[in-house]
Amino acid sequence: AIGAAGVGGMVGGGIPAHDEPVMTPRKTFLLLALLLAAAPAAGAVEFSAAELSRAAALQQRLVTLDSHLDTAENLHRAGFDILQPHPGNALSQVDLPRMRHGAFDGGFFAIYTGQGERTPQAWEEDRDAGLKRLVEIREMLAAHPRQFGLALTADDAARLKREGRRVVYISMENASPLVKDPSLLGFYRDEGLRLLSLVHFLNNELADSSTDPKGPEWHGISPAGKALMMDAVKRGIVIDQSHASDEVFDQMLELLPVPFIASHSGAKAVYDHPRNLDDARLRKLAAKGGVVQVNSYPGYLIDARPSPERKAAEAALEKDYADWDRLTMAQGAELAARQKALDDAYPVRKATLDDFFAHLQHLLDVAGPEHVGIGMDWDGGGGVEGMQSVADLPRITAWLLRKGYSEQQIAGIWGGNLLRVLRQAQDYAAAQAARPPAGAR
Repeated sequence: AIGAAGVGGMVGGGIPAHDEPVMTPRKTFLLLALLLAAAPAAGAVEFSAAELSRAAALQQRLVTLDSHLDTAENLHRAGFDILQPHPGNALSQVDLPRMRHGAFDGGFFAIYTGQGERTPQAWEEDRDAGLKRLVEIREMLAAHPRQFGLALTADDAARLKREGRRVVYISMENASPLVKDPSLLGFYRDEGLRLLSLVHFLNNELADSSTDPKGPEWHGISPAGKALMMDAVKRGIVIDQSHASDEVFDQMLELLPVPFIASHSGAKAVYDHPRNLDDARLRKLAAKGGVVQVNSYPGYLIDARPSPERKAAEAALEKDYADWDRLTMAQGAELAARQKALDDAYPVRKATLDDFFAHLQHLLDVAGPEHVGIGMDWDGGGGVEGMQSVADLPRITAWLLRKGYSEQQIAGIWGGNLLRVLRQAQDYAAAQAARPPAGAR
């Protein structure tokens, strides 16, 4: 999800510079529009029609999954219909027609809660917001049972594909909805939750964020966070490190008895951003059996510094669309047009396919193709020039084929590696549940 930094601070680096104030989560929706309306960069990688056709045909044979879809945030919007295409809209990159066009099967639909105040009242509001989003996902599934299906196990993805349905796993980005009542984790699990991250742009009661300007509070995971994380493991829920600090990563390596993933991250060696992983940690993640899912969020791919004039123009536009959660799809179309005018007046370097592939290549080189996947951050800020919705995903496969990766390796990158981690988590939980209680004969 787009997160807790304002538009002006996020265009260049994903978060404000450490000497800039962090803005509220409600004021960050414009980043998606900021990234959708620039002219193509000269010299960007291109693919022939034959390459894209071959890539799409391969994807039709594979299970193609994304580990981080913020599409659930659109399900309640006036004018949004997941069965209809919404091209050119600043709020939407994922719908059924574009999924079909991009030979994309689905993935993890995130229950996202922006990190706001840390008060008892805010914890109750976060609890309710998380449950509301869960209900919206389940209502979408109930409304469209022929087109979408809930996936609960690693094997369900292939089954749903065989049935001609799109795959919906459920994840939670930022576990703030569980701070008030951690026992709700059992309910979420029963309703389909299979992937959990502890924290987002700011520190919370559970863990440190990689991007909180105040720096570490817990120096990793809090006692409450460790208890929640281990309860999730007991229930077969995969742990997601993305957005958490390096100290959190190190403690996950030490504490978790199963592999974990980074659902939408990049390579620090390509762009030194706090949200990205360094080579040493990438190797440790792979050694543990985990997976890093490459993202396409421009602020994590490149350092593009907007001018003061552009920042001022962004702030002015932001004021006109302050209540992101209540925006309609009609307003999303209007926003896209206004953003195009802003880009024309104040050009800024935009991340391209070349930038995305630089991160993907580095992750593949360091972690290995058995430990890399796809987590684009669609509908939450993801997208680069040349790949702005799920309709463009065959470009990734075409690039992998051009680089000489095998069909088996591509199958792993497109979902097999991620599903292996889910299978390991569920097998571990089942084995623990089958063990006799301590002291029993």
